[in-house]
Amino acid sequence: MKIKKYLTLVVSAMVLCTSCVQDLDTVPMNEWDPTADNTYGADEIAYIKGLGRIYKMLNSHNLTDLTGVDGGASETFRSFWACQEISADAAKVAWGGDAWTDPVNKNTWTDTENDVISGVYYRAMQTVAYANEYLRQTSAAKLAERGVEADVQNRIAMYRDEARFLRAFYYWILVDCFGSVPFGTEADAVGTELPQASRVTIYNFIVSELEALTGENSNLPVDPEYPRAGKGAALGLLSRVYLNAEVYSGTPAWDKCKTTCEKLFQLNKYDLCSNYGDLFRGDNGQNPDALKELIFTADYDANVAQSYGGTSFLTLAATASTDIANYGCPTGVNGGWGGIRTTYEYAKMYFDVKDVDWTAGTYTCDDARGQFFWLKDKVDEEAQSKIDKGEMTLDEVILRHSSMKDELSQFKAGWTCWKYNNIPHDQTAEEYKAIASSTAFASIDYPIIRLGEIYLTYAEACRELGQTATGLPYLAKLAERAGVSAPTAAQVEGDVNVKAESADANFVANVDFFIAERARELMWEGHRRTDLIRHNLFHSEAYLWPYKGGDSFNGQAFDAGRNVYPIPASQLRVYPGLRNPDIY
Repeated sequence: MKIKKYLTLVVSAMVLCTSCVQDLDTVPMNEWDPTADNTYGADEIAYIKGLGRIYKMLNSHNLTDLTGVDGGASETFRSFWACQEISADAAKVAWGGDAWTDPVNKNTWTDTENDVISGVYYRAMQTVAYANEYLRQTSAAKLAERGVEADVQNRIAMYRDEARFLRAFYYWILVDCFGSVPFGTEADAVGTELPQASRVTIYNFIVSELEALTGENSNLPVDPEYPRAGKGAALGLLSRVYLNAEVYSGTPAWDKCKTTCEKLFQLNKYDLCSNYGDLFRGDNGQNPDALKELIFTADYDANVAQSYGGTSFLTLAATASTDIANYGCPTGVNGGWGGIRTTYEYAKMYFDVKDVDWTAGTYTCDDARGQFFWLKDKVDEEAQSKIDKGEMTLDEVILRHSSMKDELSQFKAGWTCWKYNNIPHDQTAEEYKAIASSTAFASIDYPIIRLGEIYLTYAEACRELGQTATGLPYLAKLAERAGVSAPTAAQVEGDVNVKAESADANFVANVDFFIAERARELMWEGHRRTDLIRHNLFHSEAYLWPYKGGDSFNGQAFDAGRNVYPIPASQLRVYPGLRNPDIY
């Protein structure tokens, strides 16, 4: 079991992220519960529990206050990750029988209820509601009215800023995924039907909140207790918002993006983990080398924060049950759902994989970030029969499987990706086998914001400002860790030709340097859709990938309206004033 250091109070280990859900549920925190005002008094514990419930939303699959969605599929980082990665070129899911999979795999969603799209919307709106209510209940007036002591009020001021940060984070998810959504703050009375705000209005609110939370009057600490949010998390999120400012507001903010990254660097708190893979291992929340890069995470624990979402999903869904049977829990968990994997095209385009030996299941890749693929057992009995009959060669069979040609719903098709591995960084699969055999969930903390992302953000902002040379040293650090050559200014300022030969199609594109580099550094970390939209590649013909925009393996452009997701149809029925883009 992990050792947590959430709060200095004795009760802290119960009430944030790994706590007993029952304890958190004793504090009503939703917009519709009129008794919330009665749960707080002069005692600090209730305020800690209230904050804990907001943090808990990062990894909760609890369905309190939610109906019509699956608990596991709607968990924040399972649903958000699916919308970011499976809708783009980095991942596809094999569960053809699930109603949500084809629309997200192929960018063909409508406003019909979809588990993962609805999950993102409902979880985000619910968390915003919890944060708003917490801020209402912790106003200076209410604290004074309840006789809360001055030193407790000072600590509650920090809790309030954490709640504001979490609200800004979920509003960022909403503005990124949906654009225009209902918008409200603690100033709105409980029960008020919130008006739908424009994307730029919500963007401006997020920016104003994060600017305040990173300013001189912020109560966020520079060195928060892990995994709570501190000033670094607020700066990291603000840099991400500014990175995509033109998408959200119509006006770029490269100078502010650059300055925000520099403020984070000036905290002198973070550094790169020496081993890239250790960032995604089961002990990343305890490994000091990994911790120095992690700025903000969602905490998972196989014993006390069990979830069918988050990194359990990213580990279990990327593993087949036959992998467990044949190779003995190679990812540190005892199950395999056979769902998510990447494509050969992605591996070839961005990692230049070579010397593929399909029989041995091996390949070579110079980049350390491309060494998480698993290729064994790609030839099944049916394929072997075709080989034996001379109907197909081994290479033809493997290429078809590898490329998912006509086999999108077959987990063996594509390249298995085990970037998230529950085995501690200093143990082998064999050493951990006994523990793994009884482990059903992952303990990998999900890296929401880490320094590697900030380096890429900073370098992109520098380039856009005509200051490429200023960002190059940060790109060089990432390249050094990956074991590849540092990029030159000419490479960073130009396009990269990426290509992959595949079954019945050749995928070739000239993409921006940062599209290629972020594909490597941030693979499967929930950034891909946003990155492609920023570079006008998500919907357009300029960059195609397998099954983009429909049933064609070759891919096709789709309407730009699908650069945002639809608000769930059930919400449109309940709130007639809500609107989606015309595409729906």
